[in-house]
Amino acid sequence: MPECIVEFNRVSKKYVRQVALDNVSLQFPQGKIIGLVGPNGSGKSTILKLTAGLVRPSSGTVKVNGQAAHRMLASEVSYLSELDTLYPFYTTSETIDFNAGQFGDFDRTKAQELLTFMQLDPGKKVKDLSKGNRGRLKILLSLARKVPLILMDEPLSGLDPLVRDSIIRSLISYLDLEQQTVIITTHEVTEVEPILDTVVAVQNGQIRGVAEVEDIRINHGQGLVEWMKEIY
Repeated sequence: MPECIVEFNRVSKKYVRQVALDNVSLQFPQGKIIGLVGPNGSGKSTILKLTAGLVRPSSGTVKVNGQAAHRMLASEVSYLSELDTLYPFYTTSETIDFNAGQFGDFDRTKAQELLTFMQLDPGKKVKDLSKGNRGRLKILLSLARKVPLILMDEPLSGLDPLVRDSIIRSLISYLDLEQQTVIITTHEVTEVEPILDTVVAVQNGQIRGVAEVEDIRINHGQGLVEWMKEIY
């Protein structure tokens, strides 16, 4: 069994009017592409934010590479937010330069390869990019980081269905799964199923199921959607 890179031990996260996670214990193995699936508001994004150290648990512990998750984990984690956090006044090229200046592990060569692959105009301002192209740029910035853990919150949101397949392939082409682990939340379950190793089903702040995708196919004779219907 691969070594664990993320460990949740009896983690709860409570907001004023909501329990986002309720006593969750979970381990994420290294070198895998792991899908977090479930309805809106189920706790998927909270799991990513806790892992990135952007929020603290109300109780329990979250560890990344054996150390408590905290806001200074930037050298360990690349976090793609579902929200649009890009500076609108920068061009695509300036956005890449800015991120290269922020992160010492930023791989400019890989970023240029991704820029070509994503068919992005380096001279176009972020404010003038379509939602889909802003999404592509966010994926580029995440994948260009040489970090052990990449967290992606709904990376396919806003992308044209016609280009999602090629974008999903880029997740495989530009990852080093001997050195990197990816945790991804998505509603495009059928489209990402071919690249997932492990799936974690979340609902109402609790873990409803954890399974290897290959095991679901071979031993249960199901696709991921059918498995989810049984779980929920």
